[in-house]
Amino acid sequence: MSLPLPPAFPPPAGGRADLLLIAGEHSGDEQAARMLRGLLARRPELKVAALGGPAVQAAGAQLLYDLTASSVVGLVEVLRNFRFFRGLHARILSWIAAHQPRAVCFVDYPGLNLRLAEAMRRRGLSVQGWGRTRALFYIGPQIWAWKPDRRFTMARDLDALAVIFPFEVESYADTALPVDFVGHPFAAPDFRLPVRYDPAGPILLLPGSRKQAVARIFPALLAGHRAFGERPAVVLYPSTEIAAVLRAHLPDPASAGVTLRPIDEIAREGAPLGASAVLTSSGTMSLQCALAGIPGAIAYRANPGTYALGRWLVSVEYLGIANLLLREAMYPEYIQGAATGAALARELAACVHQPARRERAAAQAIRLRAALGQPAAGTAADWLARQLAL
Repeated sequence: MSLPLPPAFPPPAGGRADLLLIAGEHSGDEQAARMLRGLLARRPELKVAALGGPAVQAAGAQLLYDLTASSVVGLVEVLRNFRFFRGLHARILSWIAAHQPRAVCFVDYPGLNLRLAEAMRRRGLSVQGWGRTRALFYIGPQIWAWKPDRRFTMARDLDALAVIFPFEVESYADTALPVDFVGHPFAAPDFRLPVRYDPAGPILLLPGSRKQAVARIFPALLAGHRAFGERPAVVLYPSTEIAAVLRAHLPDPASAGVTLRPIDEIAREGAPLGASAVLTSSGTMSLQCALAGIPGAIAYRANPGTYALGRWLVSVEYLGIANLLLREAMYPEYIQGAATGAALARELAACVHQPARRERAAAQAIRLRAALGQPAAGTAADWLARQLAL
């Protein structure tokens, strides 16, 4: 089903916006919210509007439109919703032109956000196009994995970039774009992971945050859990839209030994969820589980056309970011047809019954935290405050 056109966006509350945040999916919404809370603690007088989701709204932004409810993944899905994205693109640019915020900070979601940055320059809205609004980007695209030439268009269209993996800075060394490593938010001293390792805990199933991807990946995770059959499972989900997809594939969770829980419920309770093993998509939550030292495996299934194109374009050894950072498979990856119930069940058995597998995951978690820790230059909020002061 195609997405409906977004409604017109309201004007900024109070008549002005110092900053517009644009975060197009749940993980970006969470990270934008974390950065915004830090920014407003330093600069409470700032007026912030956002195209994001409930997290950034709760952090203090005026939510113009919930982008997280309409995120899609893959070329095929984007083409199917071309009319929606064209309308969204036009409305965002019109809002920026009408209200001229001091800065727009794009958070992840490069498919939309880099096109917006280019359009801002072409229309004379951004500083790079001789306009008034600074174009900033937080959580850069994975140019080290594919489309490395994007670094030159980014340098042309952006005023500054903040990255969350230390090796990314070097990727832009041959451009004039100012790039700062600001640490990964999951490794910040005040960040509490929503999960922890518990050798007696349930199996954790994490199918992701995008509807199309969840619909493909969740059946594989369920098949792996069902074939293993030794422990109950908990499925964490980020939104009611994803919950509906999960229930479509699992109308009676209790009878399957599965509990569905919203991720924000874990945060409200204040205690991380213990798990003995995890089957996960390659998204954000897989890194949180890796930092917690939970052993597991990655399952990934995409639209066949999207996957075929991705294999042609992407040149990385792993999909999982923890695997990439460690340069080894902390989480063995099962892609497309390889993501079978039998294969995933074997991984669960190893995670639960082999002490060496658990000890290896704990050691790898220590290495990950060291690699992603906070640099001396400060946090993402510090970086954004500096950009707004320029």
